[in-house]
Amino acid sequence: MNQTKFEKLTYLNLLLDIDGIGPQKILNLIARFKSVEKIVYSNFNELIKVPGVSEILAKKILRAGNNLENIKTKLEKDTRILEKLGAQIITFWDSDYPALLKNIYSPPIILYILGNIIEKDNNSIGVVGTRRPSNYGKWAAEKITGELVNQNITIVSGLARGIDSIAHRTALKAGGRTIAVIGSGLDVIYPPENKKLFYEIAENGAVVSEYKLGTKPDAQNFPKRNRIISGLSLGTVVVETRKNGGALQTAAFALDQNREVFAVPGNINIQQSEGTNTIIKRGEAKLITSASDILDELSIKLNPSANNKNKPNVEVNLFEQKILDTLSYNPVHIDKIAASSNLNTSECLVYLLSLEFKGLIKQLPGKNFILN
Repeated sequence: MNQTKFEKLTYLNLLLDIDGIGPQKILNLIARFKSVEKIVYSNFNELIKVPGVSEILAKKILRAGNNLENIKTKLEKDTRILEKLGAQIITFWDSDYPALLKNIYSPPIILYILGNIIEKDNNSIGVVGTRRPSNYGKWAAEKITGELVNQNITIVSGLARGIDSIAHRTALKAGGRTIAVIGSGLDVIYPPENKKLFYEIAENGAVVSEYKLGTKPDAQNFPKRNRIISGLSLGTVVVETRKNGGALQTAAFALDQNREVFAVPGNINIQQSEGTNTIIKRGEAKLITSASDILDELSIKLNPSANNKNKPNVEVNLFEQKILDTLSYNPVHIDKIAASSNLNTSECLVYLLSLEFKGLIKQLPGKNFILN
């Protein structure tokens, strides 16, 4: 690690150690002061102008500089341990910070990673659920995870007992990639029986944490962990969960992050299905029975090359191209197509039929059209 990054991490850790400061406030502070160092050595009147910084918090920030040497010593020690583990530290501003995660509210400022997150992992789906699944839940988790991996989808989960562990193991068994987001430091493996799985994941994906080394898996860490699972994923699948299960927190984060939520319907007579059936009934999750349901919903995101409307495989004229630019893999009515492409309905229909003949689009009932 170069000296510049070390210094930046020192100040970031200094701020994160202040009670009342989280990722979003750090982003607000840096937006105003432009560098981490300037925050600590700023003045009271400037600090209280920052959104979310109260007078009490401003005083804490100004006093924090007294602890700088202790933070630096701890970081030096942690850096040596991380190097022995083969782990890395990345910050929100680094080029290898996951793009999907950067776009959530309150993204983690620092990530500790054992393994590697690669470009392929941009196509990731979270799979979460109860720690005590039924036999049906185990089967469903294996089925859907295996199908997703066969479509080159990376599986994200939380290394917990039950559905999480099944999702990770199924991904590895199928020769796919998987990412585990944990609620402890990288040197504290929880649950302990997942130690072998922990290292297998690191070899075929990554284990990720926003917590410093030595952090124990305390209960309050897991809700924060859940926002990272959903944040790393295009969508989240809930297999089985009770009404108050942690998997529903992950689903709620996904909705807040404008990501898709999917749920496997379950037996109405068992508690493990209460949560999934409830979010389906409320319209908060799409009911799925296979990976194809997920892929259909996310086809544009997962197959951007298939949505290359500007470079069709066959020749199209200017008006046909205008129509192609208005279409997607979701049905669009002819009236909306005509309005968007500045054509009248009869002209639009002629070009639509031509595009259908060329195999570029499909017509659905009710004069709706989609890309082929």
